Amino acid sequence: MAADRLISSGSPWEASIGYSRATVAGEYVHVSGSTASVDGEVHHEGDAHGQTLVALNLVIAPALAQVGYSLADVVRSRVYLANAADVDAVARAHGEVFGDIRPAATMVAGVSMVDPKMLVEIEVDAWKRG
Repeated sequence: MAADRLISSGSPWEASIGYSRATVAGEYVHVSGSTASVDGEVHHEGDAHGQTLVALNLVIAPALAQVGYSLADVVRSRVYLANAADVDAVARAHGEVFGDIRPAATMVAGVSMVDPKMLVEIEVDAWKRG
């Protein structure tokens, strides 16, 4: 079954790989794995905390905003880390953004990223809460 709406970031990878930045299915929005890559450049190289904030605030938040949602509507996050040593830095950044929202969350470490400069990849699910 096709999603109700596909959200694009304009990335050339979306068509060639066959994915959308996000999809809307009923009241839910599912945002694909997002990194600190903006306009083809990885921001905050070597800084997992900074990369987490970029992924959440500059990639995920705008995708949600395209359909009238915000980070406050996130009910689940999944965080993938290249290095287990970055858990504390990423958890701190996640808490800065989601401290009052407190979505269900998963964090997995030891993941190989497609670009070695990328330390963090995050995907979220959002639901319009009334």
